[in-house]
Amino acid sequence: MKSVEQEIEERSKLAGSNQFELLLFRLGESKNTGQRELFGINVFKVREVLVLPHITELAQGHEHLLGVANIRGQIIPVIDLPAVVGCNPRKGRTILMVTEYNRTVQAFAVEEVNEIIRLEWSQVLPADASQGGALLTGIARLDGAQADSRLAQVLDVEQILKNVMPATTQEINREAVGPEIPLPPGTSILVADDSSVARSVIELGLRAMGTPYVMVKSGKEAWDKLNEIARDAKAEGQTVKDKIALVLTDVEMPEMDGFTLTRNIKADRRFDGIPVVIHSSLTGSTNENLVKSVGADAYVAKFQPREFASTIRGVLGK
Repeated sequence: MKSVEQEIEERSKLAGSNQFELLLFRLGESKNTGQRELFGINVFKVREVLVLPHITELAQGHEHLLGVANIRGQIIPVIDLPAVVGCNPRKGRTILMVTEYNRTVQAFAVEEVNEIIRLEWSQVLPADASQGGALLTGIARLDGAQADSRLAQVLDVEQILKNVMPATTQEINREAVGPEIPLPPGTSILVADDSSVARSVIELGLRAMGTPYVMVKSGKEAWDKLNEIARDAKAEGQTVKDKIALVLTDVEMPEMDGFTLTRNIKADRRFDGIPVVIHSSLTGSTNENLVKSVGADAYVAKFQPREFASTIRGVLGK
């Protein structure tokens, strides 16, 4: 069994090279085409994969919540992922994927798990660019840029959790986030996140704090925006810090992840003095230590409005 230090070292190497590992699985036949498509989630968020255990159905539960399972003494909600996506699992729901998001543990019943594959984030196209549905963050080209590459749909698990278990989302208002956070005149916070539900939650938090922001959907888009701002600032005789007070970034994003974005910012003198906060559902001590290893100024878990506001306030106060 790998130690925490070994896991951090391995994941740091992946983060530094803009790579990640995708767990591939199938949910059954598509209702429209009959095809058994591939889906994927980041291995970072998977605690374990096991044969589907006994599920206890809950009274008046959500239609896509199968019930709960007793996994090593922990009672874990089990989501019917084929039903959420709209697939027919003719082979049955045989496998359970136990995951950790936003400091909560949940499990997903699937038809089968296929393999773990290592990819470059550049192999993942944003779902918007691929006409993806509301439950996707990206489309992964498993075999690279070749014309006949296999494709896997990367699920927006944050959106799925919000749909099936909305009670897990904390209310965001002025009482939760505290007083307004004044920024230097002319500056704003640059935010990068590929999940639509995450962007909406972040917007609510920043608006409640009275903080101006610029929102983008990927690390690459954030990097391009920073370079554009740097050019404009130079032409105006200013620095980027005169325009961007802080960068808030997710970790998992198509084309360029948040770790690589953070490393790029910290290695470029044009962005000296601009703090980077990583805002992620990758929770647990291993992942939080990994965040520190890439040079971020702070880490805050999604979706914790009080911690979010406290972290932003603390970093800006420095």
